Amino acid sequence: MRRYVLALMLCLAMTEASGDDTIRARDLGIPFDGTPGPLNAITDVAGVEVGYTTLIEGEGELVIGKGPIRTGVTALLPRGRANPAPVFAARFTMNGAGEMTGSHVIDEFGGFFGPVLLTNTVSVGDVHTAALEWMLKRRPESMAHLPVVAETWDGGVNDMYGRHVKTEHVFAALDGARGGAIAEGNVGGGTGMVVHGFKGGTGTSSRRVGPYTVGVLVQANHGLPWRLTIAGVPVGQTLNPDRTNHFENAGTKDSSIIAIVATDAPLLPVQLKRLAKRPAMGVARIGGVAETGSGEIFLAFSTANGSPGRNGEVLTLEAISDAAGYTLDYLYEGVIQATEEAIVNAMIAAETIVGADGRTVERIDHEQLQALLRDAERLNDDS
Repeated sequence: MRRYVLALMLCLAMTEASGDDTIRARDLGIPFDGTPGPLNAITDVAGVEVGYTTLIEGEGELVIGKGPIRTGVTALLPRGRANPAPVFAARFTMNGAGEMTGSHVIDEFGGFFGPVLLTNTVSVGDVHTAALEWMLKRRPESMAHLPVVAETWDGGVNDMYGRHVKTEHVFAALDGARGGAIAEGNVGGGTGMVVHGFKGGTGTSSRRVGPYTVGVLVQANHGLPWRLTIAGVPVGQTLNPDRTNHFENAGTKDSSIIAIVATDAPLLPVQLKRLAKRPAMGVARIGGVAETGSGEIFLAFSTANGSPGRNGEVLTLEAISDAAGYTLDYLYEGVIQATEEAIVNAMIAAETIVGADGRTVERIDHEQLQALLRDAERLNDDS
């Protein structure tokens, strides 16, 4: 078997995962509402850092424990490595066929005490253990070590049950995390993911909302082909009108989407809970309906306040009054818009992948998509 390893670690300095050469939805003329930040990424929220380890190795027949491997891990540090302080947070589950660790603590205390990591379904435990080890090595004196790990299912193309995401991969993603432009598509935890029958994965977007920014990072692995809607156009009905699942021999695996929402708006946990519900509407704009077997799980956090310390004190406290409903409303709108664009960015940036047993997931055809949007007068086209 010919072996090729993209596998060690796109994230070591994040140079290969910088996103500088990534094709994005707006590059194709796809229109979106709202005003993005300068990077149009979750890293537009000051302090947020993102890193990846992408594992691609082997080809041919699936042999559990050997490969082929098409997976990885994404790491997000809400305040960056230099600032381990917790953040106020809240989470929302639209459909619960999935996993996000730390949920009970987030619900109870309105925050969390560690990085956020995204990976495949079977690797949640391994990634959590590795992230905890990373935290203990960096801050052994701290009593608060609670990484948040969420997952989506990449078993269509990856030897998922081989548990190939190891401690060194998690460390590399965390140590390589940085701000700036970030890569999308077949990177990190999104390496083996599928969106509405096409190659999906990792995507991001942001919106400016007055003096504030909201950013969204998705690990997109959801939806059925004929439901795909882009810029309000039901393109899936043309691109895949026969209503068959992409992996016709793999059953109707609806899978999942994880959305992480970051903001610098000074929101309290109860307000972040409302914000955490809004990615659901962005998912719906793309044609997602949260199928029975799908896990739509969302997390929102704010970097604005010094957050609960060891004894429960709040270091600083600033909040947007509920009376300023217009401010919250526009933040909600920004999250919806950024979620929609992040999912499409994941699809546009992704590349066709050949995985276990030769299963192939095609990238959405850019030219065909542009033609459909042009016919519907929904393409920003200078030609």
